[in-house]
Amino acid sequence: MARYNGPVCRLCRRQGSKLFLKGDRCYTDKCAVERRPSEPGRSAQAKRIKKLTHYGIQLREKQKMRNMYGLLERQFHNLFKKAEQKHGVTGDNFIQFLERRLDNVIFRMGFTNSRAKARQIVNHSHILVNRKKVNIPSYMIDIDDVIEVKESSQNISDFKDLKQGETDINVPSWLDVDFNNLKGKVVKLPSKEDVDLPVDEKLVVEYYSR
Repeated sequence: MARYNGPVCRLCRRQGSKLFLKGDRCYTDKCAVERRPSEPGRSAQAKRIKKLTHYGIQLREKQKMRNMYGLLERQFHNLFKKAEQKHGVTGDNFIQFLERRLDNVIFRMGFTNSRAKARQIVNHSHILVNRKKVNIPSYMIDIDDVIEVKESSQNISDFKDLKQGETDINVPSWLDVDFNNLKGKVVKLPSKEDVDLPVDEKLVVEYYSR
């Protein structure tokens, strides 16, 4: 499947905020947004900065949200259409579908420090869902699903650190994680209140509904 392989720091600079696409490195002073806050391709000394129209603001929020979850436009739009067809508030449904992706769940459980790395772990068949191998990052998890690292993969250095408790991880309330066994369970479906996103999903809904 096609995937963006360019410099991810450029995406953060383009949106004007940290999207935390490189995990822990985004918290250091090496972050590109901290060092070069100007947009890529635009001089920091540029005096003429275009004021965004309402459409431009909507587009920027959509791009920011899409970049955060690491999806291409078709995948992102297809999930929106699915959220739109479901009963309830479209924006809340959309966030729930994005959060329920297996790669995002692995990231939220704290097994990796970025969604890109979580996607790689899933692709390499290190993850079991309900004791069955799943190597599809877009796989939708459900309530009571059990996600775990395959036993033969638990000797990977990153997983060893987790088992030894050498990381401080804040796990969201909709997940129950046992780091000693590298296993987690979905105790409820995620809601908007469970997700701290620096994005206004209403603008994303407006963008696709125009």
